[in-house]
Amino acid sequence: MGLAGFPVVGPAATGALLFPGQGAQQLGMGLDLCEAEPAARQVFEVAAQVLGFDLRDILAGQDAAALDRTDVCQPAILATSLAALRAVAARGLLREERIGACAGLSLGEYSALTWAGALQLEDALRLVRTRGQAMQRASEERQSGMLSLVGATQEAAAALCQAARGDGVLVVANLLAPGQVAIAGTQDALARAQALLGSHGIRKAVPLPVAGAFHSPCMQSASDALARALEGTSIRQPRVPVVMNVSAQPTTDPGLIRDQLRRQITSPVLWQQSMEGLLARGIRQFFEPAPQRQLGNMLRRYEPAPLATGCAKASDLDALTPWPQDPPPGS
Repeated sequence: MGLAGFPVVGPAATGALLFPGQGAQQLGMGLDLCEAEPAARQVFEVAAQVLGFDLRDILAGQDAAALDRTDVCQPAILATSLAALRAVAARGLLREERIGACAGLSLGEYSALTWAGALQLEDALRLVRTRGQAMQRASEERQSGMLSLVGATQEAAAALCQAARGDGVLVVANLLAPGQVAIAGTQDALARAQALLGSHGIRKAVPLPVAGAFHSPCMQSASDALARALEGTSIRQPRVPVVMNVSAQPTTDPGLIRDQLRRQITSPVLWQQSMEGLLARGIRQFFEPAPQRQLGNMLRRYEPAPLATGCAKASDLDALTPWPQDPPPGS
């Protein structure tokens, strides 16, 4: 079973879908959507067949640590996001002919590619399970982590990494939004970076709740494992352009998609550039499915802030109107 295809994008396209990544997970996510719409429940049923265990059992429990494991939360977020969109589509609220592109943050890139038809749901679940397991192993091989820098520019973050790296690993990992940058590296280098924040004009750094230094050279073994998995996976041309994390450029080329998925684990996520590119192409409406609205909140940093809509739970689904909305007259 794969998700429904996407029609050819026309001149009326005004919206883009944004899929969240790791860190958005929370216990209970998606469960009420499954109760509200059988189409959402079907995604989790397929996931249970592919993974050999039911994600809903973990989501319905009280063990947040079990969900937070990289090899569990990645398929759980993918399934939740796609289930939410299935529910929206089942109610006739997704105006697909008006959607001009999609993108996903790190893990969310797999959700975007699945919705766009480049990956089958089963293949996407297998890939993110493999990806999560490989990233968890890489994190356990070497003590590493990530810091979110508050009020940092890309240049300041890069200078901080250069000053604090020493004989460890420390790189700019996520360019998320204006003033929102994350760095990743070994724990010794991260500690030196914490001590040097003020001298680089950075107010504070917040440790991210992830297992290791994602999107850095610390993940090379995970990249190698994923490359092997990608070799045996069919990737088709998506029916809507997908803006890739590595390049911040939209593409429908399966070969390019395969290469950039492999590179993504060790490369910085160019999310800010991706959003700026969509805004420059005239996209003004964004939709983020469950589990949370972390990506929509980032859009508030842009001027003028675009219209961000989400569907994280059944009450959102009940309140939703057809999306994207009609553009204002004369626009």
